[in-house]
Amino acid sequence: MFLSVDGVSVHYPGAARAAVDAVSIGLSAGQIGVLIGPSGCGKTSLLRAVAGLERCAAGRIGIGGEALSDAATGLHLAPERRRIGMVFQDFALFPHLSVADNVAFGVAALPRGERAARVQQMLDLVGLAHAARRAPHELSGGQQQRVALARALAPRPRLLLLDEPFSSLDVDLRERLAQEVRVILKDSGTTALLVTHDQLEAFAVGDVIGVMNHGHLEQWDDAYSLYHRPASRFVAGFIGHGVFAPARIVTCAHGHCVETPLGELHDVANCPLPEAFPGGECDVLLRADDIVHDDASPVKALIERKAFRGSEFLYTLRLAGGERVVAHVPSHHDHQVGEWIGIRAEVDHVVTFPRQGQPA
Repeated sequence: MFLSVDGVSVHYPGAARAAVDAVSIGLSAGQIGVLIGPSGCGKTSLLRAVAGLERCAAGRIGIGGEALSDAATGLHLAPERRRIGMVFQDFALFPHLSVADNVAFGVAALPRGERAARVQQMLDLVGLAHAARRAPHELSGGQQQRVALARALAPRPRLLLLDEPFSSLDVDLRERLAQEVRVILKDSGTTALLVTHDQLEAFAVGDVIGVMNHGHLEQWDDAYSLYHRPASRFVAGFIGHGVFAPARIVTCAHGHCVETPLGELHDVANCPLPEAFPGGECDVLLRADDIVHDDASPVKALIERKAFRGSEFLYTLRLAGGERVVAHVPSHHDHQVGEWIGIRAEVDHVVTFPRQGQPA
C-alpha cells in the first residue's frame, strides 16, 4: 500500500475515550479514499494524524514505505517534512494575490520559468487558465475551491488531504464539484484522502470509503459494498435510506430463506444459517429501493409520511402489523398521506443482523 495507517489511535488530554481507536486503512498509489461518519466520530482527527498535526498515541503511519509516525519508536515527522498537501473547507486563499499568484505560492522556490509553467499546468488542469489574473473574490465558490486544489497540487505532494472541502457550498454545486475534483485527481494521478459528512460526496469521489463511529472504523470498502453488504448494523443504518424489520431465517425447500412481514426472501447466499441467531430470529435490512409499489400485491401499507424528491417520493409506510418500511416511488404515483397502497419486496441482497438486544 502507498498510504498505510496501521492501528492508529489519537487521544486528546482529558477526553474520556480515544478520538481515534486502533484504525487501520490503506490506499494504493492514485487511489482516492474518503472518511465519512457523524460529527465527533474521529474522521478529522485521523486526517490530522496523517498530516502530522496530531501525534499518534498508538500505531504507525507510512507513505511509500517511509514511516511518518510510529508511536512505538516515538517517531513523528513534522507536517512540513511529509510532502502532504491539504485543502480546507474555507479555501484559505490569499485575497491580495491573483489566482495565478495563489497557485504559485507553494512553488516559490522553483526557477521563474519552471514556476510559470507549473502554474499554467495547474490552472489548465482545474479549468481556470482564463482567470489567472483575477482576484479570488471575483470567482464563484466552486472556482475558488478549484484554485485551492490547484495550489495544493502545484508542489506535487505525495498525498493530498481534503477536510470537508465542499461543506461551505450549496448542495447542487457540492455534488457537481465533487465529480469535477475526482476527475482532476485522477487526471493528475494524485493519491488523496478526503473527509466529509455527505454520503453523495463520498460516493462521487471515493474509490474506497471508510465509515467511522465513536473513533472506530466500522468498514473500509467500496461504495457498492457499503450499501449492499454493510459489515455492521451501524453502517447499514448510516448509509442510504432503510429500516430494520423483524425476520426469521428458516429452512426452506431449497435450503433456507428469510421470513419477513413482506413475505419470504430467497437470495440468501451470504446470510448466516438459521442457527446463527436464537430461534433464527433476526432483523433484516430493507432499503427504500427494496420496496416496490405494486397495486396488485396482497401486502398493503399505510402512507404515514412522504417527501418529494423531484423524480420520486420517499414514502414512510406502516404495515398492518405495525412494522414500518420506507420506499422510493416514482413521483407520478402521487398518493396521499393516510392512503393504503400495495407493496412487495424485491431484495437482491438480503442482509441480516442480530435482533436488537441480542448478542452480536
